[in-house]
Amino acid sequence: MKYGRLKKNSDFQKLFRTGKRVYSPALTVVYSASRSRLMGVAVSKKHGKAVVRNRVKRLVREAFRLNCNVLAGSYNIVIMPKVAESYAFAEIENSLVSCLKRMEK
Repeated sequence: MKYGRLKKNSDFQKLFRTGKRVYSPALTVVYSASRSRLMGVAVSKKHGKAVVRNRVKRLVREAFRLNCNVLAGSYNIVIMPKVAESYAFAEIENSLVSCLKRMEK
């Protein structure tokens, strides 16, 4: 199933206020049930300069694209990576899959 992107600040803020959270060693996922599947990535300036933040966002989006079929329902999701020395795709992907599976429970 395809997914759309969360883009508006008001959508992010609403999700942060009312959503449920799932944690893993590399990620925090905030989600709430909805009619369509929307995903956004929130990366703070603590991660580094713009080049690093954009790379982290690309890694998270790709991991979600490859594994969004794990979700059975439709959710609005914000994925927030935790600050790390280096960001490996495999680590992000494993953390994301474990979070998505826990969301379904």
